[in-house]
Amino acid sequence: MTAVREFDAARYLDNEEVIAEYLAACLVDPNPEIFLAALGDVAKARGIAQLAKDTGLGRESLYKTFSPGTKPRFETIMKITKALGVPISVKPCEARAR
Repeated sequence: MTAVREFDAARYLDNEEVIAEYLAACLVDPNPEIFLAALGDVAKARGIAQLAKDTGLGRESLYKTFSPGTKPRFETIMKITKALGVPISVKPCEARAR
């Protein structure tokens, strides 16, 4: 019998470029929980304790932020993304056909 390990995205998030691509791909999903789950994967990869120190947020608060069904404050998301080195930015959409 072959043992199969559960997929854990955090194991593959080992540099800023991969992390940025992963978060960007999840951000376009219309379900905001997808992005929050991805942000949780990145936090896990980087270390929740270090993220708590960098953001000034408690570890318990961070775990709650990444739990399904939560609706964290925008300010919290901005602190987390900045501390992870992947701040959210805005750019214009590609030209639309008129």
